[in-house]
Amino acid sequence: GRYSQTPEEMAAIIGDFLEAGIVNIVGGCCGTTDAHIAAIARRVEEAGRAGIPVRQPQPLPTTLTLAGLEPLHIPATGAFTPVGERCNVAGSRKFLRLIKEGAYDEALAIARKQIEDGARVIDINMDDGLLDAEHEMRHFVNLISADPDVCRVPFMIDSSKWAVVRAALKCVQGKCVVNSISLKEGEEAFLDHARELRRYGAAVVVMAFDEEGQATTCERRVTICRRAYRLLTEVAGLPPQDIIFDPNVLAVCTGMAEHDGYAADFIRAVSILRSEMPLAHVSGGVSNLSFAFRGHNLIREAMHAVFLHHARAVGMDFAIVNAATLMRYDEVPEVLRPAIDDGVAA
Repeated sequence: GRYSQTPEEMAAIIGDFLEAGIVNIVGGCCGTTDAHIAAIARRVEEAGRAGIPVRQPQPLPTTLTLAGLEPLHIPATGAFTPVGERCNVAGSRKFLRLIKEGAYDEALAIARKQIEDGARVIDINMDDGLLDAEHEMRHFVNLISADPDVCRVPFMIDSSKWAVVRAALKCVQGKCVVNSISLKEGEEAFLDHARELRRYGAAVVVMAFDEEGQATTCERRVTICRRAYRLLTEVAGLPPQDIIFDPNVLAVCTGMAEHDGYAADFIRAVSILRSEMPLAHVSGGVSNLSFAFRGHNLIREAMHAVFLHHARAVGMDFAIVNAATLMRYDEVPEVLRPAIDDGVAA
């Protein structure tokens, strides 16, 4: 590589860093030889004998920090983070068609448009029976990582297949979120996945799902999340702020009485979780709420707006949404709002 810096010159520069108190670990990369490492080691020993103090790391912040090319700081309270849902083959027929056809430039344009519409994180899901999900995930992550308009925001790697998650983690830059892990397969698998995420430095979405199945009541949602939080923080060593609970947004107004309380129970669970575990965060796939109204876009968007109005008020700070169609609560037509309020927050 034609590197010209001598071991002595490199050691002298490192010495300046030592004296400034900004170093904990030193080493070299391109052009470094064993002679350079030896010179650095001697300079570090000299600094120690001279009484130059080692830099004392500061306590880790309690803010969740994600990153693409740019950092995204998400405090424990007060922030709302829309996660773009359209790069998901399970939720977007158009995106699925583009991936199947290999029309990656158009698929990339969908990611770019979500950011323009206000998404601060991009969810990516390739789980489809007719796709090689691992290959497609790796290819798409590499593709969007080369687009500066897209890769400046963090990615949410979304898959039910751990091999797909791992493939993406080996490609993604910055600090991403993995969506998701759960206790569905028991504690051993849950902790194995959590420890691997910690090694990769990723934050994680934790589903309210255990060996008995998906939680649908407030009590079950809270119980599962409490158990997961204890395992993640006390056993796997994840920082609390890197945990994002998903207590399961489920469809309401389906005509089945047992579904009527799903949204209200979700909101109550959010309030309890944020009260008991204030550094953790809460997310959900909002479009699931209005599944019974497919084809009625105005009603669906109004339901999402009302639901987010109530859920955000008690601490829900992430939401997987179509940022382009987000409606504010005060934009919900007056003729719809009372009925939707009754269906969502009763």
